[in-house]
Amino acid sequence: MTGSWLCRDDIDRERLLDMEERIRPVRRLAMGVLALALLVSSPWLGLWTLIPLVGASGFFVLADSRLAQSERPEYLMFGAWVGSEVMIAVAVALSGGPDVATLSWIAIPVVTLSARFSLRGVIAGVGIAIGLLVAVAFASGAQQVLDNPTVLISPLSLIVAVAILSTALMRSDVQHRGEAVIDPLTGMLNRKALSNRVEELVQQSRITGDPVGIILGDLDRFKRVNDSQGHAAGDAALTDVAYTLRKHLRAFDLAYRVGGEEFLVLLPDTVSEEACEVIERLRAATPHGLTCSAGLACWDFLEDVEDLIGRADEALYLAKAAGRNQLAEAPQDPNPY
Repeated sequence: MTGSWLCRDDIDRERLLDMEERIRPVRRLAMGVLALALLVSSPWLGLWTLIPLVGASGFFVLADSRLAQSERPEYLMFGAWVGSEVMIAVAVALSGGPDVATLSWIAIPVVTLSARFSLRGVIAGVGIAIGLLVAVAFASGAQQVLDNPTVLISPLSLIVAVAILSTALMRSDVQHRGEAVIDPLTGMLNRKALSNRVEELVQQSRITGDPVGIILGDLDRFKRVNDSQGHAAGDAALTDVAYTLRKHLRAFDLAYRVGGEEFLVLLPDTVSEEACEVIERLRAATPHGLTCSAGLACWDFLEDVEDLIGRADEALYLAKAAGRNQLAEAPQDPNPY
């Protein structure tokens, strides 16, 4: 698994998905406020200005419906963001461009950029917003802009200022939250991050019916590494194993360190056969001559996640009891609820 220009790694992707869950209801409220403003202003602006706003909301609805299945969810979200920004710009153009105060609305989506994307994504988004601002201003009233450049300078400076302030605030928030959910040694997500994610997956599975797999893996006889080579060598091995996990997983799979040398992998929208292929690929790539035992549990229906993790743990125990360096799979629950 590799990063992209919008997300550096799977941790950034996890943050993007988490922030999308948090932003979604607020975004709907904000869109409602803009729609109400256009509705109240319809005697002067016309009702057709509402149509692009509906389109802006539609981009995010479409992106949200495909996030879990996407290998690069950041591209979906950035595409939805650009689409919504374009639709807002169209609504502004229809309402009169530089002649009305709605020109500053183009700055509103910029607030959410730093909550989702890397600095390069923020810069790209700001560039797009400024480009749309200039295009709308000159297309709707070039002469007004030339006669009074402040109608363009004011919203332009607002876009830049909003981007700077929101980025600084978000970087501070990410740092503090990262210390709470990221394992400091391996850079992997920890148990707290896992508890946040599994609830989201349960809710998603209830709506979509998509299967989910859980792999619980443990490095075999890892204590020997610490005892024979020292804890520094053991820490280096764990760091390399974490890197290998991230490199060989799909973008929407998430790996967590849940114990000393124990890892858990969440596999959204994955059936048993696919999950077996994933774990065998991971076991074959385990570095430092280490071997890995793994337990697998999948569900195709709604059930308690803690129970599923427990079944994966039981399967891991069976794999170790059978001689280690192998995969054991928990049977499907015959009594789904």
